[in-house]
Parts: sequence; C-alpha cells; structure tokens
Amino acid sequence: MFGSIKSDGRPIASLDGLRTSVARTLSDSDLRRTALAAVFGLLLGLAPAASFACACGCGVFDVGTVTMIPSHPGGAVYLEDDYMDQNQNWVGSHAAPASANTDKELETNFGDLGLDYQFNSNWGASLELPYWDRLFRTDIGTPASPDVTTFRHTALGDTRLTARYTGFSSDLSTGLTLGLKLPSGDWTYPNFDRDSSIGTGTSDLLLGGYQLGSIGAGPHLKWFAEALLDRPFNTREGYRPGNEIDAAVGVLYDGIALGQVGTLATLLQLIGSDRLHDSGVQADPYNSGYHRLLLSPGLEAGFGPWQVYGDAEFRVYHYANAAPSVAVEGTQGQLVPSVLFKVMLSYHF
Repeated sequence: MFGSIKSDGRPIASLDGLRTSVARTLSDSDLRRTALAAVFGLLLGLAPAASFACACGCGVFDVGTVTMIPSHPGGAVYLEDDYMDQNQNWVGSHAAPASANTDKELETNFGDLGLDYQFNSNWGASLELPYWDRLFRTDIGTPASPDVTTFRHTALGDTRLTARYTGFSSDLSTGLTLGLKLPSGDWTYPNFDRDSSIGTGTSDLLLGGYQLGSIGAGPHLKWFAEALLDRPFNTREGYRPGNEIDAAVGVLYDGIALGQVGTLATLLQLIGSDRLHDSGVQADPYNSGYHRLLLSPGLEAGFGPWQVYGDAEFRVYHYANAAPSVAVEGTQGQLVPSVLFKVMLSYHF
C-alpha cells in the first residue's frame, strides 16, 4: 500500500516425527531458535534479491502488534484503525521537490475488523476484513497549466485468511503462519492509479513467523521478533504489486499495574520494510519499491478481557526508488509519510 506510490500452517504429516527426532539432539530453546531461523531464511529465499512490497507501504501494519500473539487457547475479536499520510516527495534517501512528482498526497485510514482464534496449543487461525478510506491529491494538468485535483474513495480492502502453527513449545512462543490475501478490494475506481487503488486485484501468498522470549529471570520483560512476506501469485489487468517483506524486533515490559482495574504494557520496536518494483503496463516500475526503517514506541492497557493498544512509527531511514529524471516519464519520486499510527481495541474470550 507509495506514490508514484502510487503495500500453519500447511499440514505436514511428518511434523510430529520430525520434532521427536530433532528433540533428541536439541533442547527446547534450540528448537525454537532453529525454527525461527528457518522461517526467516525461507522468507528471504522466496523473495527476489532486490527490494520487496504493498504498493503504498501498508503491509508494515501487519507486524509489530506483539501483544496479539496468543499465549493460550481462546479467541479475540478486534477493531483496528491505522493511519498514514504520504505527503512528502522522496527520491533515493532524501526529500525531493514536490514539483517533481505529479502526485501530491495519499492519506489513508486503514480500518480493520479481525477475528483470531487459537484452537489448541498447536493451531490457530485469523480472519481480517479491511475497510479503507483514502484521499488522493494529484496534478491532472500540464506543466504549463497545473490542476491539482482531490479524489476520495472508501471501499472494502483485500481480505486476509491465515493459519498458524504454534506446536514447537508449550508456551506458544514460536509461531509459523501461512495464509492468503484475497482480491476482494476495489481496484477499479477510475480516479486512482493501480498503485494507489484500495485493492491490488491479485491473490497473494502470506508467509511469516514470530518468536517471543524472556529477558532475565522475571516474567515481565520480553523480546520478540516477527516477519511477514507478501508475494502476489498473479498479474491482474496489467498490474502486479512488488513482493513485500516486513519485519519487527523489539522489547516489551508488561508488569505495570493500573491500580485494581488493569495492567499496562510498554514496548519499543524497530520495524523494517523492503519491497520490489511494481510491474505491468499499468504499473510505474521506476517510481516504486523502497527500503525503510521505523522506530516505534507503543502502549497497551488491559482491563479484564478488553485491551487497548496504540503505537506511533517514526521514520528513521527511507530509500525510495525513483525515475532518473522528470523527463523520463513526467514524474519522479514517491510519496512517503514521516510517521504512521496504529490503534487497536480487542476483546478476548
């Protein structure tokens, strides 16, 4: 989901036998580290060697919500709203003149209704139903006679279905995820280019993993790592978004009491994204694809079965692919945000 930005488990019959065999030579902690390393290696192996993608960079919201990692069987339903205002033109690793880019702003509220259920110590699943509101400002005039026009579109996004395998340890601290992004989002709105549309029109593979561990002897200070690959299977009407990989690593402290009514958790994480150029006749390959790092502090308050989570993700580094010059195709650069926001309300049962 950028501008011209314009961003388990499969059943393995022999898994139990494999675990038994490996456990003869590895401790439980070694097994978890080995599994996580295998996931990250597989993600990098599946992704091409350049950069990686969701056309506007929204895939970053799918990692880093560590407080949603399950610790026992049960379910959660949640409402999430993520916000990103892409209003700065960027070329390479620096800001560029707004006049070089015909696109001026891409502002989005990424609404999401989700259901997550952990069936037992081995298996879980999740369903995400997104609904987005997007404002797009672009110059539809000529260099001699500019005409910056604003379009707004609200529609369903691309549904996500994910299965999760957590049978590596009794505390569910290691997980592998396998899922699909379905082409349910609207990609036909005539005033948006394909790389600024709410839906991509493609079906995507979602492959990821996470690890949660303790720091020190106490139960409240923890570390976590998470990664997710989004790889489209197909091209739709002349457009294929580039592959995207998002990863987060951070620390969490969940031992703060809010009197007799609840608890508070604090976290600090570093989030990285890497994406490939978009491709196809409806794409803008020159002005797509990027690498970036975000630093994100966050808080979560828990009140019985209810949890409220929020974070802000500040840009530390951003490299945006761009056309060599405006003369190449009339526009140069990508729209990037300086900060992203995430808010989530969840009910656990």
